[in-house]
Amino acid sequence: MDPRQTELRRRLLALGFDEVAFAPADTAASGWGLPHWLAAGAHADMTWLERTAAKRMNPDLVLPGARSVIALGINYWPGGPAPGEPKAARSPVWARYALHEDYHETVRSGLQAAARALEEICGVGGGDYRYYVDTGPVMERGWAERAGLGFLGKNGMLISRTHGNWLLLAAILVRLDLEPDPPLRPRLAAAPGSANPARLGLLCGKCTRCMDACPTAAIPRPGWVDARRCISYQTIENRGAIPRDLRPGIGDRIFGCDICLEVCPWNRFARAGRGMLVATRREIAATSLAELLELTPAGFARLFRRTPIKRLKLAGLLRNACVVAGNVAAGAGAADPLLAPLLRLAGHADPVVRGHAVWAVRRIAGPAARSLLAAARARESEASVLGEYDVEIPGAGATGTAPSSA
Repeated sequence: MDPRQTELRRRLLALGFDEVAFAPADTAASGWGLPHWLAAGAHADMTWLERTAAKRMNPDLVLPGARSVIALGINYWPGGPAPGEPKAARSPVWARYALHEDYHETVRSGLQAAARALEEICGVGGGDYRYYVDTGPVMERGWAERAGLGFLGKNGMLISRTHGNWLLLAAILVRLDLEPDPPLRPRLAAAPGSANPARLGLLCGKCTRCMDACPTAAIPRPGWVDARRCISYQTIENRGAIPRDLRPGIGDRIFGCDICLEVCPWNRFARAGRGMLVATRREIAATSLAELLELTPAGFARLFRRTPIKRLKLAGLLRNACVVAGNVAAGAGAADPLLAPLLRLAGHADPVVRGHAVWAVRRIAGPAARSLLAAARARESEASVLGEYDVEIPGAGATGTAPSSA
C-alpha cells in the first residue's frame, strides 16, 4: 500500500474515526436493492430518496471523476448498560444515537479535519473531494460493506465483527486512486442492482432475531425494512398521525428504535467507543415521561438544543410522548397521574397532538375516558381528532381499552 495511504489511515484514526477503509468509486456497492425498495413504496413519504436515487447509485453524479471512497465508522456504543435503557417503570426509551449531541455536527468537524489531512498528505485540492455523514445522496452502508467495515445484516444495517451494530457511518468521495480494502469474504459473488444481493446477511447464518423481534413487523424479509411500519420512521420522519394499528407496537420507544440492533448476537463483541466524535447528553435519558408531556417550547429548545431530536420539533415529540403514555399506562384507570397532562394536551393547538392525546386517554382510562374527555370533545371540530374519540380500540370496545402487550 502507498505510504501516503497508510499515513492517511493513521491520521484519520487519530482524529477519532474508529474504522477507516477504502473502496473503488464504482457502482457495485452504492445501489443494492434501492430501485426495488423504492418501487415497492417502502420509503413511505421520504420523497427525497426518489429524487436522489440516480446519484445514490452512481457516485460520478455526486462528484464527477470520483475514483475512490473513504468509508469511515464511529463507534457510539457507550459500554455497559446503555444510557437510553429505562431505569424505572414508564421511562421512555430513546434510540442510542439520540442521546448524544447531533452526530451530523460532531462528525462533520472530524470530516473537516479529515479533509485537511487528505489535502496535506495526498496533495488533492478542495474541489477533489466531497464528504457526507448521513446528509447527502450517498449509500454509506454500501460503501462501508464494500470496504470491509462489516456486512449488511438481515436488519438492513451494517454489522461490524468488532463493533456490532453500533457504528455511525460517513464517507468521503475523492478524485484519487486509492488501493481498496477487500470486503468480508471477497470471493463470494456480489449481485449489484438486485433486490437481494448475494452478500446480504453474509455472517447472519440462520439467525432471524432482528426480524422476529420487530414489534411492528417492519422487516418482512432479510434486509428489507419497510419504513411504513418502522418505529424509527413513524417517530421521526412521519410528521402526521401515526397509524393506530402501529401505536401499541411502539411501546415505550419515544424517538427512533434500536430493537433490531439490540437483539443481534454480533453485539457481544462491541466495546465502548472512544467518544472523540460523539458527546453524550445524559440529561435526556434522565427526563421522565411526565416531564416530557409538560414540555413548553422554551423547555424543548433548552433540553434538546444541538441534538438530533430538535428536528422533530415540540409537537412531534408530544405526539410520541402521548403514544408512549398510552402504552406504558394502558388499562391503569382514571386515577393514573399521566392523565392530567394528557387531558391538557387534548386541547393542544396542534390537531395531531390532540388526536394522540385522546387515544392515550382512552387507552389508559377505558370507559371512564368518555366523561374525562367530554369538555375537550365539545370544543373539537377537526375531523381527524373526532375520529380518535369514536374509533374502536381493539380488544376493548368503543370506549374501553386493553393493556398493551408491547
